[in-house]
Amino acid sequence: MAAPLHAGGEVTDMPEVTLEEVPRKIRELVNKATAALERGNTDYAIDMLMTVLDTEPRLLEARKLLRTAQVRRFAAAGGGQVRHTMATLAGLGGMAAASAMVKSKPLKALQSAERLLVKDPLNKPFVDLFVKAAVAADLVATALHTLEVAREAYPNNVDLLLQLGELYKQAGITDKARECFERLHALRPNDPKVLKGLKDAQAMDTMQKGRWTEAKSYRDALKSQEEAQRLEQEARVVKTASDLETLIADHRRKIAAEPANINYRRGLADLLGRAERYDEAIAVLREADQISGGGDPQIDRAISNFRARQYDAAIAQKRAAGDEAGAATLEEEKRQFLLADAEERVRRYPNDLQFKYDLGVLLFERGRFVDAIQQFQQAQRNPQRRIRSLYYLARCFEDKGQFDIAAEQLEKAASELSVLDNTKKDILYELGVVYEKMGRHERAVELFKEIYAVDISYRDVAERIDRYYKSQQSSPPSAG
Repeated sequence: MAAPLHAGGEVTDMPEVTLEEVPRKIRELVNKATAALERGNTDYAIDMLMTVLDTEPRLLEARKLLRTAQVRRFAAAGGGQVRHTMATLAGLGGMAAASAMVKSKPLKALQSAERLLVKDPLNKPFVDLFVKAAVAADLVATALHTLEVAREAYPNNVDLLLQLGELYKQAGITDKARECFERLHALRPNDPKVLKGLKDAQAMDTMQKGRWTEAKSYRDALKSQEEAQRLEQEARVVKTASDLETLIADHRRKIAAEPANINYRRGLADLLGRAERYDEAIAVLREADQISGGGDPQIDRAISNFRARQYDAAIAQKRAAGDEAGAATLEEEKRQFLLADAEERVRRYPNDLQFKYDLGVLLFERGRFVDAIQQFQQAQRNPQRRIRSLYYLARCFEDKGQFDIAAEQLEKAASELSVLDNTKKDILYELGVVYEKMGRHERAVELFKEIYAVDISYRDVAERIDRYYKSQQSSPPSAG
């Protein structure tokens, strides 16, 4: 991962943020852009999302929406290599200026590269420039998403696959790194650089999967993965502790100069949280809530997140001391807290559909499918949560044995996604599972094949396809 930046003489720390972490005004702009995109008004959506990202370049969800809008508009205009060439020639000056800023001012370079992608989102030189700027700004997930979109257009481009594979390795996404290098090896079987990358990716993936096989269940495996991510984040904090202290002190000075500025307090709380000083972070947020007059759902949510992280720290301490019973007790307390907190937030903010979605997920995880359905049916009106709400609705109906209704929800969700990203893979896979339960095996295989064609490592889709072809080979020929 890239180290914290020193852009323009100022220390910065730029991990991606979620829609729930940004101010309400930004969320409203994203919702408007999403609605415009659904209506087919890509020009308006692009303009709105560019405004959002100029304000908050870390918002990955907005970046994903923007890329979808750009690709749709480019395809509607005809696309093609001629347009790529013309865009490259027209953008040479902008590329040179942005390239010069990548190291010293990566965010400005990122903005400039994004403006080039508005003209041509699948232009390989533009994509390469954007990825370099995103990595320099420590926005690795942003870089990965843009490369994944480009890969849809250029599935056999060696340079792109190599770049994507290396970035997956850096991010610790070992299964996807391995898949990239396996594809590269098929394209370039005698390339020593590719062979080394493949061996490294295979070794990393084997080690990570080894930890998964030690888990007792799927839920344990998820916990193991989350723990690995948490440890990686902790290690990063240790490496940059002095930078964190610099940022914390800087924010305290800003608050002293402008005590009514809520954004400074939010920033300070975030930094204190990164330093695992949760009590201080919560105190700062409560001060911010008092200054703003109360009733800010995002401050409420941030406080709840820090309380959950307090539980995580306490659970980790119990486990380190060998107290598994104590850790299990705290885990149950945390689950009860999260559910009660989500229910209370929905009660306080009944019009915030994001909170209904959050509550729905918690209810789903507890097997309370009827209650979860009520939340997801409302949450799907949130453009940012519509697809996932449909997905969870289908899962609820599936668990209730109502497979036809589940299939309807999944078909609807799949039809609204133009790019076969991880979300659409999840939807197509679940739809295949549902059709299998309905006895529609041929339709299920078609869906699994669609995933298999672009991501052979996704879940058990390769095993399912192999079983299908073996069954076809072993079936006796029909009588003529």
